[in-house]
Amino acid sequence: MVSIAQWGLLILLSLFLILHFIILLKLIPYHLVWGGRLKSDKEMYRFEIFSILINSLFVIVVLVQAGFLSIDIPGKIITYALWLMTGLFLLNTSGNAISKNKLEKRLFTPVTILLAIFSLTIALAT
Repeated sequence: MVSIAQWGLLILLSLFLILHFIILLKLIPYHLVWGGRLKSDKEMYRFEIFSILINSLFVIVVLVQAGFLSIDIPGKIITYALWLMTGLFLLNTSGNAISKNKLEKRLFTPVTILLAIFSLTIALAT
């Protein structure tokens, strides 16, 4: 089950990274994300760059935990990071559930629930 959770996180987080880069490049309108609350390009750049950095950090955590990336990070820090990820994905699920955008609400709410479950599965196993 842990292997499925690791691969699930890596795949979904990679897809989210691609999505955030596409939004950053304005190939997808930014009003479709962040609950439809972004008001300007400046806000979009700030939020999207932050998302890219956080998602990249999450990918690194999973890669280290899975043994795919050899970085000397204490196991406790990885475990704490996985618990933090679980909490953030649950908060994100709440945000998606109250989004003004129906696509975000219907598509990303279940995806962030899945991300939370995957993170929790790995956190409990470490």
